Order: sequence, then C-alpha cells, then structure tokens
Amino acid sequence: MAKGDWRSAGSFLGAVTDPDDRAFYLDVCSETTGVQEWIGEWIAAEPGSTLALLVKGAHGVRWAWEARGSATADHTSAQRFREFHRRLKTAEDCLDEVVERDPDEVVAWSFLVTSARGRQVAPEEAWRRFGEATRRHPAHLRTHLQMLQYLCAKWFGSEEEMFAFARKAAAAAPPGSPLALAVVSAHIEQWLSLDAGEDGDYFDRPDVRGELRTAADRSVRHPAFRRRPGWPAGHNALAFAFALGGDHTAAKEQFAAVGDLVTDWPWCYLGDESTAFAEMRKVSLKYG
Repeated sequence: MAKGDWRSAGSFLGAVTDPDDRAFYLDVCSETTGVQEWIGEWIAAEPGSTLALLVKGAHGVRWAWEARGSATADHTSAQRFREFHRRLKTAEDCLDEVVERDPDEVVAWSFLVTSARGRQVAPEEAWRRFGEATRRHPAHLRTHLQMLQYLCAKWFGSEEEMFAFARKAAAAAPPGSPLALAVVSAHIEQWLSLDAGEDGDYFDRPDVRGELRTAADRSVRHPAFRRRPGWPAGHNALAFAFALGGDHTAAKEQFAAVGDLVTDWPWCYLGDESTAFAEMRKVSLKYG
C-alpha cells in the first residue's frame, strides 16, 4: 500500500474472508498515507470489483479525520471543517456504492458506522448501519467499538447509553471473544471524560476493577481465546487499565502476554506510547 502496489494489496485482501480479520487489514489500509494519489488507477483497472472502492472508502474516512485534526470543535477552523466534510462525503459515496453492489460486505457497513459520527447522522441511521453489519456478523468487533464511540457522551450518547451497550455486547459475546473487552473500552472512555484529579482513582474502584477482571476472564484469559490479527490491542487495553488502577498482578500478566507489541491506543493518552508502556510495565513488574 505504501508503495502504491495495489495489485499485491488486492491479491492479499481478496484472500482475507473472515470479517474481523478483513476489518483489521482495512484499518491498516486506511492508515496508509498517499492512497488517494493512486487509488483511482486501481478502481479503473477493476471496475467489476468492489474491493478498490472499499479501500478508497475506508481510507477516505481516516483521511477526513486527518483534515479535521484532533482539536475540539471550538478550536477547529471553518476551512478544516469544510475539507473534513468534503472528504467524508466522498468516502461515504464509495462505501454506499460498495454495500449497494455487495450488501454482505460487513467491513463497508462498519466504516459507515465510523463515518456516522462525522456526518452527524441521526441515531436511527447509525443503528441501521450497525444492524446491517451485525446481522451478517453478530460479534463483529470493529463495528461494536465504533458504535460504542457514537454512543459516548462526547458524541451523540451518554455515559448510561455507552455502558449499557458495552455490557450487553460483552454479555452476548462468544467465549474467548475480544468483544468481551468492549466494557474495558467504555471504562477508558469514562476515565478520559473525568476532570484532572477525579480520574486518578477511577480504575482502582472495586466495581471497575471487578468488571475489568471479568472482561479479561471472558476474553484473553479464556481457553477459547485465539490470537487473530490485531490481538495485541486487547492485552494493551487491559494492561493500561490494570496498571493505572494499581492492579499490578493483573497488569503484569497482560504485559507478559503482549511482550513488546505496543499499540498506539490507549497509551497515547499518557504521552509517547512506547515510553508510557515501558514505564507502566516497569512498575507492574516490580509490584505485581
């Protein structure tokens, strides 16, 4: 992808059929820079295929957020917002065409759940997109995590809606599924929303620590858990939450499982990802 070698990328992606694995690799495609410069060549070369359109749409969603930037709305310029909406509209046009031609492309529906936030669609439409994806793949991890974001108080939901959704998803997840970790994502979002000083003891609360341990037991600690593409993310999220809560024994286990495979999220909330990971691991190894 970085080299613009769409033939090799297309050959690889065409062989990935599992919806969760496919979502992982399309996320990789979405993060690659420069795709918009050559994706038209791929689309023109394979007009009968939806894969190139899917890649363009997935990348376009991420590219739109790059245009918007990470600042809050009141600190984002009108020019940035215009470019954000322009790119997002183009991305949705691609994804809409994909699902029109291939309604069973779960990953396209999943990215439409992501774009629902930026397009500020009504809850009914966001739930429709979520339903289209999960009707075809009920435990689709990426789709659930994106819907959880939509339901955050900082977007279009509330603390109550976010936790109700996360707990319902986790309870319905198959044994060993990373979807059980939706509750962990919800707790990290809640921690982020707290004012400085209020967040210090959040992960140390008995109810929060209990839910984190239950999520670990039902996912990465479960005998049915299997390492699929993207598997380090769950261990990193748990290590982060356990370590911040002072549950160093539990954190040590997660650090051991993941080795040196650091993910950007959620360590980015503590500054440099690798530095934060290394410092928290050192503490947990000492006290765990």
